[in-house]
Amino acid sequence: MFTGIVEELGEVVGVTPTAQDSALVAVRGPLVTSDARHGDSIAVNGVCLTVVDVDGGVFTADVMGETLRRSALGALRAGDRVNLERAAALGSRLGGHLVQGHVDGVGEVLAREPAARWETVRFRLPATLSRYVVEKGSITVDGVSLTVAEVGADWFAVGLIPTTLSLTTLGARAVGDPVNLEMDVLAKYVERLLGARAADDAGPPVDLPGVAAPGPVR
Repeated sequence: MFTGIVEELGEVVGVTPTAQDSALVAVRGPLVTSDARHGDSIAVNGVCLTVVDVDGGVFTADVMGETLRRSALGALRAGDRVNLERAAALGSRLGGHLVQGHVDGVGEVLAREPAARWETVRFRLPATLSRYVVEKGSITVDGVSLTVAEVGADWFAVGLIPTTLSLTTLGARAVGDPVNLEMDVLAKYVERLLGARAADDAGPPVDLPGVAAPGPVR
């Protein structure tokens, strides 16, 4: 689990295809590798990756084809900057919100509106994900925990403070750039539970042998 609070801006050192639909990604990140070991989890632009090797401030991770297809990591090239966050430790502060590092889809930067002290950025998102986005709710964009300021049919907008603009990749994202999106996991659980309840309520009554039907409540 992560919190969506980026610890470091890393740099992609190399992307090496290892099979028809997978790759080995090497990322330089002195902070996140300071205590990293084989098997640890590090979020790269919001995608939870498993460390397979650490060498001189550079960690390497295997990226499966499913991850490349479901996220924007497939477009990474050497020299690209990426948001990095180590897995949250029990007992640490939850500065953002609960983030799994499981990307739900890829969005796109639609517009940027600079202001005196912040910037409003609008993103397009897949129609299948729009139901999970609510005003003042949480969303993760490229691994950054953000609060939704406005919602449309197929887009949402957030406000980025100077710290977010300078310490994450979102400050340099241009219109048209792809971004990884992770919806609030609580919304997905609620949807699943309510859907199951609705299905149960709509089902036919079941008569159990030897069990009398309940009478009216008085």
